[in-house]
Amino acid sequence: MKPMNLLLLGLGASILLGCAATPQQTPAAPAAAYADEAYPVRLVNRSKFDSRFLPVEVANTTGEAPGTIVVDTASNHLYLVESESKARRYGIAVGASGYAWKGSATIQRKAKWPAWHPTDDMHNQTPGLPKRVEPGPQNPLGARALYLYSNGKDTLYRIHGTSEPWTIGTQASSGCIRMFNEDVIDLFERTPVGTRVIVR
Repeated sequence: MKPMNLLLLGLGASILLGCAATPQQTPAAPAAAYADEAYPVRLVNRSKFDSRFLPVEVANTTGEAPGTIVVDTASNHLYLVESESKARRYGIAVGASGYAWKGSATIQRKAKWPAWHPTDDMHNQTPGLPKRVEPGPQNPLGARALYLYSNGKDTLYRIHGTSEPWTIGTQASSGCIRMFNEDVIDLFERTPVGTRVIVR
């Protein structure tokens, strides 16, 4: 084989290998996709965030079955297992030191633009908190909430959107799992009630 042909063959192989190893990033939905929302969805400028926290399809390395949600608190990632070989990965914010929760739960309830009811512990730590915060762009639960139950009881932990997108990729919450509003809307549509959630 001629040297030029060998060079092209090698280049082609390296391109194919590069494609196979590169996660497939999910393009951001256009603003028009949220026109029917009850409240405005404030789209984040994703270029300002580390690319590690953008939605992407990756190899399924969780060891869990399709349909499972796996939360990796160490890396600030949430995985929706799509098949034996693939998972959809999202960036998240997790519980601050002293608030982190780990375990297994089930999504027993889902809500669009939920109201927020601070827990008794939150009221004790922050006097003056209202008993209820109405739905909307300023609500800490954001555009969607997935409610985690264990043995039929509410754990008080949620996977939810956020009014503070700059916290994604950090340890900032009171134990809940925060996502960009656009991402939690996407996850909400892909996740039925009864989904198993594993927080590691």
